[in-house]
Amino acid sequence: MRTSALLASTRRTFEGQTSAWQTSVGADLSGARLNQARLLRTDLRGANLSKADLSLADLRETNLNRSDLSGTRLCGARLFGSHLSGADLSNADLREVNLNGSDLSGASLNQANLSRAMLVEANLVNSVLTGCRVYGICAWKVKLSEGTEQQNLVITAHDEPEVTVDNIEVAQFVYLLLHNAKIRDVIDTIGRKGVLLLGRFTEGRIAILERLRQELRKRGYLPEGFNFDKPETKDFTETVRLLAGLSHFVIADVTNPKSAPLELQSTVPEIMVPFLPIIEEGEEPFAMLLWIKHRDWVFQPLHYSSLDALVEALDKEILGPAEVRFDELVVRKAEKMKGKHV
Repeated sequence: MRTSALLASTRRTFEGQTSAWQTSVGADLSGARLNQARLLRTDLRGANLSKADLSLADLRETNLNRSDLSGTRLCGARLFGSHLSGADLSNADLREVNLNGSDLSGASLNQANLSRAMLVEANLVNSVLTGCRVYGICAWKVKLSEGTEQQNLVITAHDEPEVTVDNIEVAQFVYLLLHNAKIRDVIDTIGRKGVLLLGRFTEGRIAILERLRQELRKRGYLPEGFNFDKPETKDFTETVRLLAGLSHFVIADVTNPKSAPLELQSTVPEIMVPFLPIIEEGEEPFAMLLWIKHRDWVFQPLHYSSLDALVEALDKEILGPAEVRFDELVVRKAEKMKGKHV
């Protein structure tokens, strides 16, 4: 379709005569002024739209696969559900654009301005996101891959000191940390006072979890309970890892041999925080191997004869040693950060 014909079709859309999937494959619209145009469901595969003005345009479900949108002005455009696989969006102005659910796989967004853009559930597999400005971006549940290039993403506004990260999902979190003292305080409090309680707390053993929570609260700690007696999901282990990494130390009741040994075996070697296994008298601890391999932060299992006996020994045998070990680990980590002279 020639440029003049497409522009005429676009003008008709303003009069309510939009036709679905208008075809203009390979059209040359470079530099065209199409701001506020209604081009929803238009087939623009391979079109040249470089440096065109498509601000506030309606491009919902439009096919822009392999199109050239380099330097194009698209701010405020509606592109949700659109097809942009392999498209060139380098240096494009994508401020406040709606790309929710769009397919951007293999697309180049090098140096694009994505400030305040919406990318919820967008497909960014194998796309290029180097040097993008992503201040205020909404990027929940985006699809990424090892082939997605993410480098030097600018998370701050133009009038702020430039801060860059290398992950579009991390960008939102880091900005919140920089500008929200309450979030920083919450994370700091969890790191100083959070105690993760792990175990298989079935109906007969839930009293142990509740009593430990109660006793920890009395002592100023913030107990976080994770019950392995729940259906496993694909992120089961990752959840344990995350909670352990945020905690001051971990108390793991390994009384039941089914108390998710795989979760602990995958978490303990990676998370250098005090792990304190506890086990009811008469049970065999699978955690012995973890203690032997990682005894710098994994304690020897503590056997308890009853809940009352466990509570009585809580300060001397669990909390006191955990605090001492935590301080020792902090010193060790600091020593590693001093570096070497070459």
